[in-house]
Amino acid sequence: MKKKYMLLCVAVALCTILACEKAISVDEDVVSIEGNLKVSVFKLEQTPFSSVTRTQTRAAVTEACTRLNFVIYSADGTRIKYVNQKSEDKSFGTAGFQLEEGNYLLVVVGHSSDGNPTTTDPTCIKFTNSQGFTDTFLYAENITIGEEEVEKQVTLKRIVALCRFVVNDSFPAEVKKMHFCYTGGSGAFDANDGLGSVNSKQEVKFDVDGTTKQFDLYTFLHDKEGTIRLTVTALDDNGNELYIRSFDVPMQRNYITWLEGDFFTGGGSSATTITGVSVDTDWAGEKHITF
Repeated sequence: MKKKYMLLCVAVALCTILACEKAISVDEDVVSIEGNLKVSVFKLEQTPFSSVTRTQTRAAVTEACTRLNFVIYSADGTRIKYVNQKSEDKSFGTAGFQLEEGNYLLVVVGHSSDGNPTTTDPTCIKFTNSQGFTDTFLYAENITIGEEEVEKQVTLKRIVALCRFVVNDSFPAEVKKMHFCYTGGSGAFDANDGLGSVNSKQEVKFDVDGTTKQFDLYTFLHDKEGTIRLTVTALDDNGNELYIRSFDVPMQRNYITWLEGDFFTGGGSSATTITGVSVDTDWAGEKHITF
């Protein structure tokens, strides 16, 4: 009898373990999309920077960004709920929230940074230099939650300007990194209008591999148009400055400003400033500048 009782206990224990393992299976999507507010990213609207044309095109969400941040703020701007997603998540593009009846601000941010921005304050959603600045899209809307469930299919719009810096001449053998430092834009934005909300000193470094000659620099402008002060420095293995040049670059939201020329043979180690260049505002597109 004792032997049968022990076997029964073992069988019950095994069943319990198996049941628990099934409940936490890593193959299941553990991110809930339930609630009385369901938000789905329907599309990203604006001409992609990778293939600018005068006709507006739309890119699939996963082709344009690797992270999505869904944030709910109360009427007074207090963050009350949020969901951060990566492109590999099964629920990428859809989030659910259970909210009390009332008025809220819904914000959705799409980007490809190495981390999630600080979203505590809707007027200062902030990325850092260490995270990196990327193509960024935004949706923001004041919503009201009542007795009925609310479903939103949202369209995100690009809110950054891009300076695409191109080096035409060959890299000297001793150059190992390119350091870009720029001011005049912002690393943070206000969700209400997508404009830059702080004065930032943005910095990024790229390793030199001998083949890459194009470097993309993103910023949130304080207005639809603006000018950044860009300093470009070529460094050796020890971080010593070998070449340095400065530029005033006209920018516009949802536009690419191409800045292209002979960096090493054209200006040596002296500073060079470019001013008085206008940007075509008739179409969302690109402007080429030669230095």
